[in-house]
Amino acid sequence: MPQLHLYVSDDVAAELRARARERGTSISKLLAEIVTRDARRAWPEGWLDRVAGAWPGPWPTVDDPPPDERSPL
Repeated sequence: MPQLHLYVSDDVAAELRARARERGTSISKLLAEIVTRDARRAWPEGWLDRVAGAWPGPWPTVDDPPPDERSPL
């Protein structure tokens, strides 16, 4: 498994130590969870093109009727 090294401020390091201690885990495991969760948030490359490009024919239109008449409050 690759090892990554990073630099953070003293304040951030203290916060990470506190969070790891609260969870009963190591800083390394906490950072691995954070990085893994964040890395998986991005859409895969080309995803939108595959999904939007998969629509057959023209885009549908939606009728937008005027709002209902309402009495003033």
